[in-house]
Amino acid sequence: MNVRRALISVSDKTGVVAFARQLHQLGIELISTGGTMKTLREAGIPVTYVSDVTGFPEIMDGRVKTLNPYIHGGILAIRDNEEHIAAMEKHHIQGIDMVVVNLYPFRQTVARPDVTLAEAVENIDIGGPAMIRAAAKNFNYVTVVVNPERYGDIIGQLTGDKRQISVELRMALAREAFSHTAEYDGYISSYLAGQLGEGQFPQTMQLVLEKVQDLRYGENPHQPAAFYREKHFAGAGIAKARQLHGKELSFNNIADVEAAYAIAAEFDQPAAAIIKHTNPCGAGVGETLAEAYGKAYQADPVSAFGGIVALNRTVDEETARQLSAIFIEAVIAPGFEQAALEILTQKKNIRLLTVELAAGGRPPGLDYKKVSGGFLVQALDVADAAPAELKIVSKRQPTGEEWRQLTFAWKIVKHVKSNAIVVAGGNQTYGVGAGQMNRVGAAAIALEQAAGKAQGAVLASDAFFPFRDTVDTAAKAGITAIIQPGGSVKDAESIAAANEHGIAMIFTGMRHFKH
Repeated sequence: MNVRRALISVSDKTGVVAFARQLHQLGIELISTGGTMKTLREAGIPVTYVSDVTGFPEIMDGRVKTLNPYIHGGILAIRDNEEHIAAMEKHHIQGIDMVVVNLYPFRQTVARPDVTLAEAVENIDIGGPAMIRAAAKNFNYVTVVVNPERYGDIIGQLTGDKRQISVELRMALAREAFSHTAEYDGYISSYLAGQLGEGQFPQTMQLVLEKVQDLRYGENPHQPAAFYREKHFAGAGIAKARQLHGKELSFNNIADVEAAYAIAAEFDQPAAAIIKHTNPCGAGVGETLAEAYGKAYQADPVSAFGGIVALNRTVDEETARQLSAIFIEAVIAPGFEQAALEILTQKKNIRLLTVELAAGGRPPGLDYKKVSGGFLVQALDVADAAPAELKIVSKRQPTGEEWRQLTFAWKIVKHVKSNAIVVAGGNQTYGVGAGQMNRVGAAAIALEQAAGKAQGAVLASDAFFPFRDTVDTAAKAGITAIIQPGGSVKDAESIAAANEHGIAMIFTGMRHFKH
């Protein structure tokens, strides 16, 4: 469609002066509202004040300025409908062929800790969404622009051979426009839900997601997939990771990277985690990053092959040499020294990613799980039992070293699929039993993997022992201390078993199921 007349009214004035100047140079008449009109006139760009179009002043502190038939009639008229054209002629309405509008900064306003309800309400745009929706509805004849990044696309078509906006671009811009207003209304709804005290689980939820990339496929080749992130996500997390090298990440890679990142973020000291199928096959803590990775790798060298590695320190040359010794799918860390990059980038396909690690572990947030026709929503499991909540229930007290290893194992078992058992010692995992249908089975797997290292090691369980059999199995392997939530009706039997075997047992009072 040919563009003869454009209305510009923007809160975000990024690039608008240059854009308006180009429109003017193309012979397009410009209409504008107060703030935008002032900006354009100060730049020497001729523009008609919207009140001169409507014959009515802006009133009520600007709440009413574009809600007028001379504006909406000009936007909504179907250009090849004889009745619409006749109505325009009868009421002296001129067509508006382009609407360039973005909205009051509601999200930014309510993000301020000192914002008042009155301030928030005044940043609810009314005329802007009305014009955007009207122009988007009439995309067959009208171009709507809500994103300053689109200005170049518009000028490119207007200065091209046909000097008009294609219907394909108009429709794409209309889709963006409706997404823009839907997102805007979602933020308002969420804010008001908070004001009404509905908390983190309001009556309705709006998730605003933006596509990062299409993926080759999902968990399996027959499943199409894509990666989305929360729009305007401001925290630390995988959605903000930056890939430095290697093949594109797959669906499974991203899920495993998230699992590895969650473990590495648990520790203040240098730590490493190696993930296979979202479970840790090895994790370690050391004085140096290389030591931590070495412990994680030694925990299960067989499973480490083809794993995903997360590290909570900048990768140095020594650690990079260890990483390069086997096939690894991806490494994620806060950064890479140049020497480390030179070593690792010799492997063509290894994915290298950087991500900010939040101090003190992952920040609180919400966790979503899809079910048929809905979502389960819960708070992320970022909690740890406070020292005051830990209760020694056995006759024998744990030694200082056992306390350190119990704390380490407890941080790891939180990230293992239930039923989960972790055997640990020397600041590394010795064995991991994940996702089993019964707890003693998970313990048997972890203890078998630990083999002789289980002698004198500790054991962590993500949930209570329903029977004493897990304690008896652990004792036969040489476990000397156990940490578990407690809370079973048969806790007394497990405590009695621990006392019979001389095992120190700690109750945390906190369960860490992970499904």
